[in-house]
Amino acid sequence: MEHEGGRFRRKHLVPPPAVDSLAELNERLAAIDVAEDARHIHGRPTSIGFDFEAERDRLRPLPADGYDCGIDLTPTVARNSRITVRQCYYSVPAKFIGTKVRVKLRANELWVFDGRKVVARHPRLTRRYTYHDLLDHYLEILLVKPGAFAGASALAQARAEGGFTKVHEAFWAAAKHKAGDREGTRMLIEVLLLHRQLPPEALVAAMETCLRIGSVSTDLVAIEARKAMEGTDADDAELLAGADEEAADGSTAPPARAGAQVISLHARRLPPDPRPALPDMSKYDRLLSPVAGRDSQTQKGHGA
Repeated sequence: MEHEGGRFRRKHLVPPPAVDSLAELNERLAAIDVAEDARHIHGRPTSIGFDFEAERDRLRPLPADGYDCGIDLTPTVARNSRITVRQCYYSVPAKFIGTKVRVKLRANELWVFDGRKVVARHPRLTRRYTYHDLLDHYLEILLVKPGAFAGASALAQARAEGGFTKVHEAFWAAAKHKAGDREGTRMLIEVLLLHRQLPPEALVAAMETCLRIGSVSTDLVAIEARKAMEGTDADDAELLAGADEEAADGSTAPPARAGAQVISLHARRLPPDPRPALPDMSKYDRLLSPVAGRDSQTQKGHGA
């Protein structure tokens, strides 16, 4: 084993490969392992991969429970919503600022726990004083201070990693154009908060639909995302946008097409009311009102 490990290191890891993360290094090592299966040892007619498949059935099965190779730490969350682990910085949700959290540090990643629930997962950093931020951890703060959103380091990292897509950029620009920088940014943050309940593919499709019809309503994005998840048709999105917004001159949106139905978040969330409709009580209210009673007494007095 030691001889084979030394051979592998001298052949494939000298000089040390330049990678940006441990995940990239593991992918490169996995590709090398696949290539090694075709190697022939001197004097053997079959390859290493062929011999391993012949011996696989003689090996003992792996343990049923995985062995935890990580270590537990309890760092304190700083005011910038980051923890320091091995001279590297990782973001956690802003609600944990000032408290201690349990961290599981593994070879490839870092997990942050709230009790038994994982609240943050980061790739493990290998360079001192580097940081890894998740934009979702700062949304509650940025919702109160939307002016800090454009210069946030978490936003720059989300753009670099592909989480903040061109569709998000287009929706943000349209929202700022329609509602101003502050309110438009807040509308985008509300859409980003929807990522906690809805899959990103559905939300991106919903934003594309809203941009196509010229709407930046957060409620409409949520409705269209749920419709995309259900696989329903989104042709009536223009009716929702027309019901939600008015033109600049004060005129309402064009009337809905025949057979179309405007859907609201309230109507979609609540089940139908099984109770029968109440009868019309307006005529009884008129007879029982105090004004009606005084008028009837006045008429009787004039008659007398």
